Amino acid sequence: MDDDVSLKFRKQLLFIDENLMAEDVAALKFLCIDLLPFRKLESVKSALDIFHLLMAEEYLNEEDNSLLVELLHRIKCYSLLKKLGYTKEKVQECLHEKGRVSPYRQMLYELSENITDEMLKDIVFLLQDCLPKRRIPLSALELLILLEKQGLLTENNVQMLEDICLNVSPDLLETVNCYKKAKVSLPQQENTVPVKEALLPHTGDIRVFTCPQETSIKYVSSNINDNKSANLSQGFSEMHLELPGEFSNVENETKKMAIYKMDGPHRGFCLVINNVNFDGSLQERKGSCKDAEELKIVFTWLGLDVRTYSNLTSLEIRDLMRTWQHLQDHKDRDCFICCILSHGESGAIYGKDEELVSIRTIMSHFTAKQCPQLAEKPKLFFIQACQGKEIQRPVHVEADAQIPNLTSMQQSISPSESIPEEADFLLGMATIDGYVSFRHIQQGAWYIQALCSKLELLVPRGEDILSILTEVNEDVGRRVDRLGTKKQMPQPAYTLRRKFIFPIPRDPPPSQQH
Repeated sequence: MDDDVSLKFRKQLLFIDENLMAEDVAALKFLCIDLLPFRKLESVKSALDIFHLLMAEEYLNEEDNSLLVELLHRIKCYSLLKKLGYTKEKVQECLHEKGRVSPYRQMLYELSENITDEMLKDIVFLLQDCLPKRRIPLSALELLILLEKQGLLTENNVQMLEDICLNVSPDLLETVNCYKKAKVSLPQQENTVPVKEALLPHTGDIRVFTCPQETSIKYVSSNINDNKSANLSQGFSEMHLELPGEFSNVENETKKMAIYKMDGPHRGFCLVINNVNFDGSLQERKGSCKDAEELKIVFTWLGLDVRTYSNLTSLEIRDLMRTWQHLQDHKDRDCFICCILSHGESGAIYGKDEELVSIRTIMSHFTAKQCPQLAEKPKLFFIQACQGKEIQRPVHVEADAQIPNLTSMQQSISPSESIPEEADFLLGMATIDGYVSFRHIQQGAWYIQALCSKLELLVPRGEDILSILTEVNEDVGRRVDRLGTKKQMPQPAYTLRRKFIFPIPRDPPPSQQH
């Protein structure tokens, strides 16, 4: 009976080996680096070689194939999992408690999966002085292994990875950041249990895992004698590495902290509606044309197709939203941005005809239901307009508000209530509900000028949009009118599900081009 079980198990391993590609074998080798002696892994030619090593180290047998199942899940061979009688979802649940591939190794592998051939060329170019002259890595996995061999990359030091990601593709940073956050949050309590040695590829150091309370990796000097090493090896077959659920799976962490894809053929459209002159008693918005021009320059630099519209009535604004709502070209774009510069009241902006248009109405044209081409894509709206009554102001500063004898909206609406209930929206308001926003008649609005300035400064650093808007809040919050009596505080509200990070433009910021 036992022979039958063993034969069936080995037939399964043979079937898996026959159905794995060369890149799958390379991925398996990489994921096992922390579990198997690296010198033995270097000689591996097939998946069967890896299975032999795992069985020799008692990681794999007919009674316990959990590591094999985990590895197949990690490399996304879900059809082979099904052959073994497992579902993707069932394995995912078990990984919380029984995952053996370290968070560090998971992070590196996930990173490699997102490094394109073009990115790899750029990385190799950046690191040409650090890599062995006689060997150029052919894949992202080989590159990461080389960095580990050089001692430039360890689970406790991923600074080089961060620098590479920042220069080549900030989108990659999220994977590294999730790993760092999970690692910092791991409990620091020591716990003595049987341990397993694994030789680092670049030194003779021994990597020791402790569990279950502590899963961070510690280094032990390589001068440990053979007897001690042997003692470490003994008894590990009794140990099952269990990671804390909330930190065990970097895939889950990364999923929670994922970023919007920004690698499509076109970045997206940016509408700028600039209402300067009005038909009735609302004052001319002097300085607003400078804001509109600044927005056009900055968002063009960020890769968007900017379209500017001036002095639109409330009806024209609604018609314009319907036109852009039905544009089929959105399907090839990464995002959509709309900037509105006008006078305003709580939850609404004024058209040239001095009729109010609800901000929520404007944004609702671009929900997933109303605009399927932008479904699951980020929609950003920036509103430079007052959200309350006009206040007394000095000559050089004007408020984008209704003059006293005009009727206000019947009901006050907060920014969070202005956003459609659907996901993937961001609303950046120049001021909090009920208050005025300020605009210099020559230099432009405090909010728009701060927004453009911070985009130029922080996009090249790989910052996400919410971090940038926090900096905008800080900038505007420090400003004061020339009499030192009037302040302003912007307010973002959002239903974004992921981080929104602009790809770093190849050209220098507009302010540095002159």
